[in-house]
Amino acid sequence: NEELLKFRQSRSLLLPVKARASQFAEDLLGLLFPHFSEEVFYSPEEIAGQFTLLRRNLQSILQPLRTQMHCTVEKVAEDFFQIVPSIYRKMWEDAETIHRGDPAAESVDEVISAYPGFFAIATYRIAHEFYRMEVPIFPRILTESAHHRTGVDIHPGAKIGKCFCIDHGTGIVVGETTMIGDNVKIYQGVTLGALSVDKALASSKRHPTIEDNVVIYSNATILGGETVIGHDSVIGGNVWLTESVPPYSVVYHKSEVRVRDSRDNVTPLDFTI
Repeated sequence: NEELLKFRQSRSLLLPVKARASQFAEDLLGLLFPHFSEEVFYSPEEIAGQFTLLRRNLQSILQPLRTQMHCTVEKVAEDFFQIVPSIYRKMWEDAETIHRGDPAAESVDEVISAYPGFFAIATYRIAHEFYRMEVPIFPRILTESAHHRTGVDIHPGAKIGKCFCIDHGTGIVVGETTMIGDNVKIYQGVTLGALSVDKALASSKRHPTIEDNVVIYSNATILGGETVIGHDSVIGGNVWLTESVPPYSVVYHKSEVRVRDSRDNVTPLDFTI
């Protein structure tokens, strides 16, 4: 019991980080997009004041992690908010790309307000910057919060280009060392994963590279750090890939579909359990 007590005391500050991390992301998205907040601002000064509050809040959230960081929490907060305009532009490009690529989407506002794919990508774009600054734990908490909410699991370490489109989204997995180019569209159930590797190889590239203008349909699985999907390729549904394909490829899984008349008599030998 004494050993357990010491362990709990040494990690007691992590719970507030976890609880406040997802709220920080939601507050930032609520400031960038009115679709996520009921708050109304009447002047640029009010918005600037809100950014100042968010910055202070971020510093407070990161305080328990400061001994594991390579720079001060003030420096992390300063660097992050300097690149928020760039993150915001990428988010808008993502939303516009999803709108263009989905016939069911009536407006960009609908995409931002209601599409889980957009929320997952937006949260990833926030988390990735903290990952890039080598902030421990915090970026993973952000993306796992989005994973819980949307069913889309994007590791904050993945490198994703502009105009990224997720359609439906449920069940998508994007691994830590995945590299995704510009104008890529992926559907539900897609896995961009790793082949089984030893823990000693954790720092190596374990996940695939997806070049520009690639479409990957539902439930396709692409594995391995040396696997490259060439630009302007189409990967069909249910495909399993562990090797590279050249640009302009069309890859599909051919399955046998059998149709019979339901009124036909079926012998017991035709049944399987």
